[in-house]
Amino acid sequence: MDGLVELNLVDLGWALGMMGICLLLSRWSNLALEGQLLLATGRSILQLLVVGYVIAVIFSLDNPLAVLGILAVMMTIATIVAKNRIDSRDQGLLPLVFGSLLISSCLTLGYAIALIIQPEQWYSPQYLIPLTGMVLGQAMNSASLAGERLSSTIKSHRLEIETHLCLGATPQQAITAYQKEAIRASLIPTLNQMMVVGLVSLPGMFTGQVLAGSEPLNAASYQILILFMIALANLITAQLVTEGIYRRFFGENLSLIS
Repeated sequence: MDGLVELNLVDLGWALGMMGICLLLSRWSNLALEGQLLLATGRSILQLLVVGYVIAVIFSLDNPLAVLGILAVMMTIATIVAKNRIDSRDQGLLPLVFGSLLISSCLTLGYAIALIIQPEQWYSPQYLIPLTGMVLGQAMNSASLAGERLSSTIKSHRLEIETHLCLGATPQQAITAYQKEAIRASLIPTLNQMMVVGLVSLPGMFTGQVLAGSEPLNAASYQILILFMIALANLITAQLVTEGIYRRFFGENLSLIS
């Protein structure tokens, strides 16, 4: 197979032209998205270039502390983003979201690294950094969807929940249907992707490996692994986040906190 065709600055300039077309289309259609498109374009270029240089340095160092350091930064950013999507004013959610993402990511990555990939070094940046990025990014979305759904549902169904409590139900029994609904909602994007993968969409992991010259079957195997890792991490994250959020709504006397 031919190797990957490297892109130079001229190629990236042509790629930038696509965003220029987006700007023109937004202006022509009066969508008023020009500012957001410019900001998104600038941030994409800056963030990816910075990440590229940082990861290149970490690869050259081949040091577990450097790898764990960048993973900690990724985890912190994911926690803040997910927490703000659930409730930007509630700072008490930070430990809950961080703990949920940490547990789900560690369990999923530990399983994959120890039992499946088995690299020579457990901290191999070639595997640990990209796998963490893919799993953590999806788990962050799952935490946001499940947490926001359950939080808003409890707030809008206070009367129903209080009625269940008055009839002798425990807090867990009173919100169990809402919790299950929130978890299911958070998994819809993951399940949709798994249902049509290879038929409608070709995920980034598969496409990237094929472009780099890997055998398509090997690329498909890695993509299967990634999808299963994402599904497990998302489910664990959603369960932990919703469990923690529902407990925050009830006081020591098992009544809803106003």
